[in-house]
Amino acid sequence: MHHTAAAHAAAAAATLLPGFDDPVGGAQATFRAALQALAHPGAIQSLDAASGVPDGLSPAMTAMLLALADIDAPVWLPADVGETVRGFLRFHCGCPLVDEPAQARFVAVPAGCAAPALDRCDAGDPAYPDRSATLLLEVQAFDADTPLTLSGPGIPGSRALRVQGLPAGFQAQWAANHAMFPLGVDLFLTQGSRLCGLPRTTRMEN
Repeated sequence: MHHTAAAHAAAAAATLLPGFDDPVGGAQATFRAALQALAHPGAIQSLDAASGVPDGLSPAMTAMLLALADIDAPVWLPADVGETVRGFLRFHCGCPLVDEPAQARFVAVPAGCAAPALDRCDAGDPAYPDRSATLLLEVQAFDADTPLTLSGPGIPGSRALRVQGLPAGFQAQWAANHAMFPLGVDLFLTQGSRLCGLPRTTRMEN
């Protein structure tokens, strides 16, 4: 009983957190940053779209969900993400929160949470490969000592990505995802107020 009351109280508090300070401008700025991130894979973009940020999400992941999630774009969150975040997204985005990654258009994994395997996410349909899931993954930093080497469309030659905090075995999962093209999952890495994009066309090597 106590836990239920606490959950309802957290949900009510979440509705009091604002979305974007400037709903139109914030969404447009976030869309532009997301498009730039996918057009230039691995290049770090800064997000300056001010909004309320529920405890458990970073400013960048919050902005991406506010801009992209809606009633037609279901979101999956790890089970240990609390009701404050869930209530915030329900209130501001109106998005369904689903139980399985395969049901989601956006799979959001905040800091400290375990990410699902990429093959549990919706890779799209051969007739509509663009209707696949996008993974939003919070990482620890973009200044790791050992970089990953990215190549593919949008990257002249190659680009170093110094990401720290990818899940164990992620490179093998990404290689399998890349090999599925034109199907596959696209990825945004977020860290604080920054993000970078990795479309399914991007190759990732040590």
